[in-house]
Amino acid sequence: MGREYTLQEAVSLAIKTEKDSMDFYRRAASVAKNARAKKVLDLLANEEVGHLKAFFDHYKGSEFGDLASYINSPVDTKNPTYMKLEKAISEDMLEQKALELALVEEKECIGQYTQLAQGVVDPAVKAVFERVVKETQGHYALIESEYAHIMGMVHESDQDTFVRE
Repeated sequence: MGREYTLQEAVSLAIKTEKDSMDFYRRAASVAKNARAKKVLDLLANEEVGHLKAFFDHYKGSEFGDLASYINSPVDTKNPTYMKLEKAISEDMLEQKALELALVEEKECIGQYTQLAQGVVDPAVKAVFERVVKETQGHYALIESEYAHIMGMVHESDQDTFVRE
């Protein structure tokens, strides 16, 4: 059985998760060689900032300080996903590995936020979690599409050309 969170614990966890995701996408974009992948990673980083703002609006604690300071605070370099990204950068497999890591992380966020939304009573906060779940599902689809492109797979826009029923 999963752990039950208070409203503030759930929002705090979401804030930390979104900051880690933003840092991940910013770092990946900063070293991406493929212009299209860089654009996708920048877009995702900016969307994570939007999620952070949405959660910050409902957070009553002070551990993060103000939003602008938190956004610009140092990266959690001990975050396992960030560490894997740094390894991929050093092995010169950035775009492929970054997108693979992003797919795993986005899928985990969908599950985590879906579970947190079910336990939140406050309708405004519940709506934020539900909206972020939908947006994260969109992130997953975007990353999946870019991964297919990077890997030279048939892109969904080309499926009619290559796939006949």
